[in-house]
Amino acid sequence: MSKIPEDLGISASCLRGWMAQADIDDGQRPGLSTGERVELVKLCKANRALEMEVKIVQRAAAFFARENFRPT
Repeated sequence: MSKIPEDLGISASCLRGWMAQADIDDGQRPGLSTGERVELVKLCKANRALEMEVKIVQRAAAFFARENFRPT
């Protein structure tokens, strides 16, 4: 197997990682499949965006609450 990574121009550990991920994708090993990993990244990005939107709405609500209760 030491010649295959050399032929591909990659390290042996990289090839081992690819082979391990292929085993996971084929259901031969436990772990996150490539599709599940892509979905997880997508959901994490969406979650960060939603958390930021919630903070913005909270700040806006606090701002307008202060504006409405100022004594005239």
